Amino acid sequence: MPEITESLNLGDLLKYEAPNLYSRERVTVLAGQHLRLGTVVGVVTATGKCRALDPAATDGSQIAAGVLLQDCNASLAERDDGLMVARHAIVAHHALTWPQDITAEAKTAAIAQLRAMGVLVRQAV
Repeated sequence: MPEITESLNLGDLLKYEAPNLYSRERVTVLAGQHLRLGTVVGVVTATGKCRALDPAATDGSQIAAGVLLQDCNASLAERDDGLMVARHAIVAHHALTWPQDITAEAKTAAIAQLRAMGVLVRQAV
C-alpha cells in the first residue's frame, strides 16, 4: 500500500493566538514568490510589503516581521490577501519555513526578532 503524506496545516503551525484576531495581520506579498504556510517573512521598508526573510538583504526584509498563516502564490503578481501572525502568538518550530541557505546565527537572530514582537517559537514535544 502506498504511503500517504499530509502537508502541514494551520493547526500544525499555530499553537496559540490572542482572541478576536489580535495576533493576525493582513499583508501584501511581493510578486515572484510562492510562499508556504509557516514561511518566516520580512517587510520591505520602502513599500511595506512582505517577502520571504532574507538575512543578506538591506531593504528591511532581513528582519523577521511574522509568519505566514497560509500558502500565498504570488509567482505572477503581488497578492494583497496574505495573512501572517505578527504578535502575541506561539508557533511550532518544526512548522516554520526558513530560507534555504540561512545560517544558525541568522535563524537564532530571527527567532529573537519574532520573540520581541510577542511571537514565541516553541519546540514540539
